[in-house]
Amino acid sequence: MYDKLLTTIDGRRDDLVALTAELIRFPTVNPPGEAYRPCAEYIAERLKKRSFGIEFIRAEGTPGDTDRYPRVNVVARFDGRGPGKTVHFNSHIDVVEAGSGWTVDPFAGLVRDGRVYGRGACDMKGGLAASIIAAEAFMDVYPDFSGAIEISGTVDEESGGFGGVAYLAGKGYFSKPRVDHVIIPEPLNKDRICLGHRGVWWAEIETRGEIAHGSMPFLGDCAVRHMGAVLEAFEQDLFPALDRKQTKMPVVPEGARRSTMNINSIHGGQTEDFKPGLPSPNVPDSCRLTIDRRFLLEEKLDEVKGEVTSILDRLKRERPKFDYSIRDVMEVQPTMTEKDAPVVTAVAQGIREIFDREPEYVISPGTYDQKHVARIGHIYDCIAYGPGILDLAHRPDEWVGIEDMVQSAKVMAIGLDILLRGGRGR
Repeated sequence: MYDKLLTTIDGRRDDLVALTAELIRFPTVNPPGEAYRPCAEYIAERLKKRSFGIEFIRAEGTPGDTDRYPRVNVVARFDGRGPGKTVHFNSHIDVVEAGSGWTVDPFAGLVRDGRVYGRGACDMKGGLAASIIAAEAFMDVYPDFSGAIEISGTVDEESGGFGGVAYLAGKGYFSKPRVDHVIIPEPLNKDRICLGHRGVWWAEIETRGEIAHGSMPFLGDCAVRHMGAVLEAFEQDLFPALDRKQTKMPVVPEGARRSTMNINSIHGGQTEDFKPGLPSPNVPDSCRLTIDRRFLLEEKLDEVKGEVTSILDRLKRERPKFDYSIRDVMEVQPTMTEKDAPVVTAVAQGIREIFDREPEYVISPGTYDQKHVARIGHIYDCIAYGPGILDLAHRPDEWVGIEDMVQSAKVMAIGLDILLRGGRGR
């Protein structure tokens, strides 16, 4: 049924590999936000040649945006021969730092043994390249289609997406009537459809004390000791309670099918920044703790926050001089697209056609830009689907399989046919 479309994509394997490698060679490391503009311009030049209309949108005033590191997003749109639905492929172009432990150059785009290596190969420049190839092949095989195709390269997903999809969604780029269906080619494995993600609450807790000379701590009040009491209460009371909370959401891996909380960072007392290696002579009067709480569809955010604040309030009653403040850093509700939503059924049919098996439906343990598409844009027909193995993301020697990209491009192209042409094929 799709022989011509699939053959067209097979014929562009080398182009897909070259495109992926070129995208990796832009070191779009976030933070601070390197090479965003040149990477966006490269994507734009590619799609301009295929008659896409191009917009560059700088997210001025968002976290990290400066003239040196402008938050530049690119949105490309191709309108078909008549009115119809719009399918939007959204990929983030930012990557995390390379880190240590690499055996290859993380920004060389090395092609070897059926893989493309580099930071962002898996997460998610391979997915971006696959979506471009899928769209171009679809347009060539079915030039008379109705509706529109959009492809975006957005920034800052790795730091919350506020300068990328959140900003664009606030400007109407992810809302009806402009967009109907959204596919985010995150690396969730080529035969999986990711329906959404758990919720997240990031917060900073500060315990307060009174500064004094370190040789006479009895004259002060140690904020770090107060924070130690907080950590002990979390260990004894909160973590066991979270571990007992299970979800019906198909979260992967298995360990994430319960509530979790991570202690992201702790900072207390005088820093060593200005005199490395020398100790602080003072009793610390402040200690700050950042928590990363991941919660389930079955939980309410108010209850999630209440579990933490109830412990802090109890300590305030029971512990002499204990005082605290808490500040919300980020909060995102869990989201899960219905299995019978149009974009889900379209991509599921593509997986059946290419792999001759039923797709696996999963939920991501962490959030990605679907949170902004749903929360701000109110587009709920949105999934993550793309090539790559999630476990390779952010690791040394990150790679994406070439065959995985080709097969995922085929699935995306079939999905386009179903959503824009009713699945007529041929």
